[in-house]
Amino acid sequence: MNRTTAYAATSGLALPGQPAGPVPQACAELPAPVVRDLRDRAGRSPHALLFGRRDLVVVTGLPGSGKSTLMKRTVRGRRIDSQDTRDRWDRRMPRFLPYALYRPLVRLAHYAGLRRALRSGEGVVVHDCGTQAWVRGWLAREARRRGSTLHLLMLDVGAETALAGQRERGRGVSRYAFLRHRAATARLLRSTEKGTLPAGCTSAVLLDRAAADALRRIAFTG
Repeated sequence: MNRTTAYAATSGLALPGQPAGPVPQACAELPAPVVRDLRDRAGRSPHALLFGRRDLVVVTGLPGSGKSTLMKRTVRGRRIDSQDTRDRWDRRMPRFLPYALYRPLVRLAHYAGLRRALRSGEGVVVHDCGTQAWVRGWLAREARRRGSTLHLLMLDVGAETALAGQRERGRGVSRYAFLRHRAATARLLRSTEKGTLPAGCTSAVLLDRAAADALRRIAFTG
């Protein structure tokens, strides 16, 4: 299967993709995964990440690592973030009502919005909490169905930095939940560093905080 050549420049990084085609071609064997490690670049990271116009991008990392901030600042196109859904519901709910009571409704609304975005056929950037691998499986199936590519964008941020990010935004997760996220994220990072990506992923980009701060644009082209 043909792929575009991945290249790095001072202004941007184009990720390898596969041309859109009929469903039978999309179900063929995927090319070997490509991992781009942009950590420890001392400010020399790309300013843009470019993907195919129908590709899907999963942004993952610890709670508080800066996923939502990165998406809001850089994504040009559709983005689906569970935090946006929660914020909309928080504004509508009485302040005295605990979030736990309407959390199931928030999750239903989030996944309904994700389903609508995927049905559009356009490229989408999706926030991934890291502990729900079934969402990545869903996206991998959708990428195969539409004949596009699934990419992983991972923020490699330490636990202390992530906890500080939670305190800064005034919202965090329980200690138990954070430990679950930390274990799942560590497993995913180790496997990605070895070149073993989640099923259906064609490429991965590893970012530390400096590389994430250097990014100005995540966009879909072509």
